[in-house]
Amino acid sequence: MGKIIEQKRGQLTYRIKEKSLELLGYQIDQTELRLLPYIQFVMVNEQLIDVAKINAEERKILQKWRDKELIEGGATGISITKKFWNILTELIFLGYVDLT
Repeated sequence: MGKIIEQKRGQLTYRIKEKSLELLGYQIDQTELRLLPYIQFVMVNEQLIDVAKINAEERKILQKWRDKELIEGGATGISITKKFWNILTELIFLGYVDLT
């Protein structure tokens, strides 16, 4: 029997990379995985990004999502597509909930 490796919350794994490739067309990195829960929080609350809580690398990710037409707006108000909502919840589930 093989050794069981325990996944930690927010850890980028092979299955998350593969699922993001399937859903987004590219493999996300650790920063993007960790940005997803913040975006989920923003969307179910005030729908405003606090610019003090994101860095330059995360701003580039937000721009990538805008370019892919997954989100609109930003610090003055953000909206996301239902498609992107489903993608981010799937990736959050794999990265923070289903840790097997």
